[in-house]
Amino acid sequence: MIVHAKSRHLLLNLRNPARVAGVIPHLRSLRLRDGRCLHAVPHRTDEVRLLRNLGIDAPAPAVHYYGWPGRFAPYAHQRVTVGFLSLNPRAYVTSGLGSGKTLCGLWAYDWLRREGIVHKLLVVSPLSTLEPAWGSEIFRNLPELNYAVLHGAQDKRLKLLDRTDYDIYIINHDGLTNPAVLNALCKRADIDICIIDELACYRNRQTDRWKALNQFINGKQIKGVPDPAYPYRKWAWGFTGTPIPNAPTDAYGQCRLLTPQSVPRTFGVFRDQVMNRLTQFKWVAKPNALSVVHQAMQPAIRFAREDCIDLPPTTHIVRDVALTPEQTAAYQAMKRHLRALTTTGELTAANDAVALGRLLQICAGASYAADGSPVPLPCQPRIDEALEVIEEADAKVIIFVPYTAALEHLAQSVATRYTVEVVHGATSRAERDRIFSAFQFGDAPRVLIANPAATSHGLTLTAADTILWFAPVHSNEIWEQANARIVRPGQTRNTRIVCLRGSDAEQRVYERLQAKGKVQGLLLDMLRDESNTQANVLAC
Repeated sequence: MIVHAKSRHLLLNLRNPARVAGVIPHLRSLRLRDGRCLHAVPHRTDEVRLLRNLGIDAPAPAVHYYGWPGRFAPYAHQRVTVGFLSLNPRAYVTSGLGSGKTLCGLWAYDWLRREGIVHKLLVVSPLSTLEPAWGSEIFRNLPELNYAVLHGAQDKRLKLLDRTDYDIYIINHDGLTNPAVLNALCKRADIDICIIDELACYRNRQTDRWKALNQFINGKQIKGVPDPAYPYRKWAWGFTGTPIPNAPTDAYGQCRLLTPQSVPRTFGVFRDQVMNRLTQFKWVAKPNALSVVHQAMQPAIRFAREDCIDLPPTTHIVRDVALTPEQTAAYQAMKRHLRALTTTGELTAANDAVALGRLLQICAGASYAADGSPVPLPCQPRIDEALEVIEEADAKVIIFVPYTAALEHLAQSVATRYTVEVVHGATSRAERDRIFSAFQFGDAPRVLIANPAATSHGLTLTAADTILWFAPVHSNEIWEQANARIVRPGQTRNTRIVCLRGSDAEQRVYERLQAKGKVQGLLLDMLRDESNTQANVLAC
């Protein structure tokens, strides 16, 4: 096979040209001077898809003819990914965190737009990445494209949607749940391609966000008849570096959204395909679960970050820090209370995570009363250790604190020595954008203290070389995503992930997170092990 770039044709040596001519009537034969006969096919998207359906591995046109605008030349894996997306209207990109998926999606859209295959793009992404990740990549790499961020007051968003001079519209996951905004988007037939960033956030098809996005990309039916006012979008791509963060069943909602024909119509049937039930609340994956998920999430492409991008090494460090007497007393009292709840059956796998969170809050220096008000606990050794980690860092530092009361207390202490900015659930989008931009591109702040859930998707924060976990989070997805903020393209320094540990609960959480194990049920396992140990001691 020869790519004739000047004429944009593929020259094929076919054993059975009639078979190809049956689906590509404009196939042309060429007799060369040496007597060979080649067959010419226009090197375009439609023709390449037809050739691939016949088993002929024709190269994607985008790889050969796209101009790759932007600050950097594409990596080899990015070229392959753009070619893959340009040929697959519905597709999954599950490449590792920090592998450059955002720019791949924008390049692929730009190619299809230039070819007249699609027109305008809707990007659906986490709130924290609307401007810092997507807006920044568009501005820095595709400045000829206009974009609008659909966030804020409803009237503002509707006015932006009334304008047709934007190429790209960017909205947060829950922004589509606004009925007026959703209806306005659905009726914009020119917005004919959608990128779903962090697709795993749509693993539950019972949520309002899933139902809203499903209506946008898959259209609306009335008594089984498609409603022309809410058209089906042929092009929709899902991006996620963690497609099944908790269990194989996480794939179901994602597949029902993008490729509904690849999974059963009901969740229960799919669950039975990938899981075995042990108890009322406990399920375990079947040996072939990953194979079933792999087949369902097709077509897909995946590159591991470490296989395609050379990054400086990352060191994982656990530092032991003592609990104060007040923390120790509260921690032991809480464990006795939780152990009693297991005896009465009130503590189960269904509420295990909430109970575990109470122990971790005490370790972080802030518990909560029954009315929700914070109850501060002295934790100076932990704060001193955090200050020492900041002092050791060569560059900026991100400190993750999962609990708001502990986060604010720590920020007050750190601010006495360093410039600090804080991001948590109550921080507005505009304020987040300002803080992330200042942290990444400015001299200050030196330290960013954040709730990991508010900064865990898509952001590039390579101005930092150290992440400090003041207390662990009990979510594999948030853990991996948050750590990837500094370990990604653009990082030039050796990086550190430092975890503070002062209790057996923290020890077990960190072990499971680093082993990519399931955190659910951890507390029950810990209490059960302790009970067995005590029983063995008494028996002796």
